[in-house]
Amino acid sequence: MNIFTINNKREEKFLRKKTADFDFSNVSKKEIADLIKKMREIMKKEIGIGLSANQIGLDMRLFVAEIPQHDKTFKFFSVFNPNIIKTSKETSVLEEGCLSAPGFYGEVKRLNKITLEGYDKNGRKIKIKAQGLTARVFQHEIDHLNGILFIDKAVNLRKITKLSDLKSQETI
Repeated sequence: MNIFTINNKREEKFLRKKTADFDFSNVSKKEIADLIKKMREIMKKEIGIGLSANQIGLDMRLFVAEIPQHDKTFKFFSVFNPNIIKTSKETSVLEEGCLSAPGFYGEVKRLNKITLEGYDKNGRKIKIKAQGLTARVFQHEIDHLNGILFIDKAVNLRKITKLSDLKSQETI
């Protein structure tokens, strides 16, 4: 499985399409576990902190994320059929990148706090209150599932081509 990018017109068209709801009745628990494991491996290999199913060519509402915490650990999430059900009024602007838009970085305004509803890998309903980087990553990934790319929202968008400039950038 390769990451779909905007560098390929067919792949970009797929990335800009809203994904279908994940149907737990058609997939075994092992297949779900294998899918999450594979997505996590791809995300880590590509040095990302979030990955949506459509970024690897799958038409389903699923994302994985592995968010760095203040104590230098990482918290892993896999969320099926996510929806934002509550938001804060406060926003912040931070620089983002994306595995599907390699080399592009820009400033994106996002909500500081959100409450997300969805399902875990067992099909059980979950609710996650997220803030800061976690809220930002969740919003970025849900945008993907809705066919929206960060480059559609970014200001001061630029492309980095020198390897030395890339070393300091994190990619969602």
